[in-house]
Amino acid sequence: MCGIVGYAGPASTGRSSVLEGGAGPDSGGEALAAVLEGLRRLEYRGYDSAGVALVTGGEDGSERSLSTTKRAGRLARLVEALDAEPLPASSTAIGHTRWATHGGPTDANAHPHTSADGRLAVIHNGIIENYATLKADLQAEGVEFASQTDTEVTAHLLGRAAAAALAEVGADGGPADAGEALAEAMRRVCRELEGAFTLLAVHVDAPGVVVGARRNSPLVVGLGEGANYLGSDVAAFIGRTRSALELGQDQVVRITADDVVVTTFDGAPVTPRAFSVDWDAAAAEKGGYDWYMDKEIHEQPKAVADTLLGRTDASGALVLDELRMDTAVLRRTDKIIVIACGTSAYAGHVAKYAVEHWCRIPVEVELASEFRYRDPVLTERTLVVAISQSGESMDVVMAVRHAREQGAKVLAICNTQGSTIPREADAALYTHAGPEVAVASTKAFLAQITACYLLGLFLAQLRGNMFADEVRTVLRQLHAMPEAVQTVLDRTEEVRELARELVDAKSVLFLGRHVGFPVALEGALKLKELAYLHAEGFAAGELKHGPIALVEEGQPVFVIVPSPDSRDSLHAKVVSNAQEVRARGARTIVIAEDGDDAVLGSADLVIRVPRVPTLMAPLVTVVPLQVFAMEVASAKGLDVDQPRNLAKSVTVE
Repeated sequence: MCGIVGYAGPASTGRSSVLEGGAGPDSGGEALAAVLEGLRRLEYRGYDSAGVALVTGGEDGSERSLSTTKRAGRLARLVEALDAEPLPASSTAIGHTRWATHGGPTDANAHPHTSADGRLAVIHNGIIENYATLKADLQAEGVEFASQTDTEVTAHLLGRAAAAALAEVGADGGPADAGEALAEAMRRVCRELEGAFTLLAVHVDAPGVVVGARRNSPLVVGLGEGANYLGSDVAAFIGRTRSALELGQDQVVRITADDVVVTTFDGAPVTPRAFSVDWDAAAAEKGGYDWYMDKEIHEQPKAVADTLLGRTDASGALVLDELRMDTAVLRRTDKIIVIACGTSAYAGHVAKYAVEHWCRIPVEVELASEFRYRDPVLTERTLVVAISQSGESMDVVMAVRHAREQGAKVLAICNTQGSTIPREADAALYTHAGPEVAVASTKAFLAQITACYLLGLFLAQLRGNMFADEVRTVLRQLHAMPEAVQTVLDRTEEVRELARELVDAKSVLFLGRHVGFPVALEGALKLKELAYLHAEGFAAGELKHGPIALVEEGQPVFVIVPSPDSRDSLHAKVVSNAQEVRARGARTIVIAEDGDDAVLGSADLVIRVPRVPTLMAPLVTVVPLQVFAMEVASAKGLDVDQPRNLAKSVTVE
């Protein structure tokens, strides 16, 4: 739930802070500039409070000390505090932006937390599940706590362990020995902790060193020239380097300006996997849009195109060599279970219709948070598909582990390289949507649907459910979708005007059938997330089974109408549903294909989308709903990118 950044490198390089008008190079030097730059890019992970810790002094003969500044609220409040009371230049720093779990968003609960002797600072992402027991033991020994957080327990434990490890090094030890002592202290403490955590720590007696650790929570290393970085996401250091290292489960890392050392919690050396980040710093900026979400909505044609890129050979046949899963496993699969949360779950619902149609394999879609608690029936012939934008959603992580324990094979569909879910799965299929900064997901949703469709076509091709020319036909349809999505984006002014008109609405309903049903659910979710409005999505055929009681005079109802070419007269049925609610006073906003005049008699407003094959329709019909939710929130004066109570990566259950 939190963003974390660490820096070890020169104290000054002449760079300026990217945070215009605040906390420039006169405050904290290069270390603080690097950390604030990373925190700004990670603020989407949590924005209840922010703080930094620097090891300062020593270069000019002055005594080294630990300097910390933290504030409740947005990162801007921290920057204001740093401007008011600048910190000395430093070559070592850690920073944190928090989404509150234990203890409210106050200055005292903000990270970093310091040890009792004031010589060590620690920041934390995740939850220490046994913190209450550890805290009680420390309090019994006379340790006083200044916060309500679980994190402060680790600060006191690390402070004690570091003092012991440094004492073992002795006065003759050099900086490298002090750094290794801090790493050993981290290993000792991590073996005591239970739960999900990423920890970063700095110590006065180990200048130039940042130590980190991860269990069930993300941490990556950035490899710079003359400096190294730690972050909960590569966005933390993407403005400075694209070279990164992937850290595994239960590992401790020690960085200095010119070295990175990784071990297990037991001290065994580890050689981490190196990778290169394929997007740049500009991709994480707003690019002239008012909101990151607006930018990301407009990036959807590229997100779909990039997810398709390189997945066909010269003959047009589908190739997914990156899966690296035994094809025999895929051929004998007799059931697919999709596990995901929120928007990703709705992408799975869309995929269910296509995969069952193409592959004739039963597909179940499960909320990951409920999956392992209902004792699911899994066998070695079950393929579990885990969908997650971040790859760190803890509900999905735990569902993946349960599935593998039960003998099922797991395939991850994910947008974030080096994250936990694809690492722990048997195979991974990456989307290529690029960084998604806005908390409410948009382009990741379209990329996930696209990746799911690629998987479904690959299975159909592999198992002989479709002929090669049939697969190529659908692939051509998919490759045409970026242009279709762009067409929708070019027509959004009408949707924006509607949003401004309905800004005072108290409730909005969404209706759909077939692949339009999960689109209705996603449209309602976006409006809840962004505009804090009551919104519900329903299967249109369920209207007369209860939901029609909600319809009253003036009630806005979005109706996602399928193509007139859809099977089983589905189009006529949905048009009839629109007429039913309109007859009861609803204001019907119908999303329909170009040229579909049959909807005119049942619509107060028709929002047109290009004609596309039925199974491709969600890629275009969801876009007006995304724009509508964003524009309503903006018109209400709300923060579109960081809605209240939400965080981008839900790393606790």
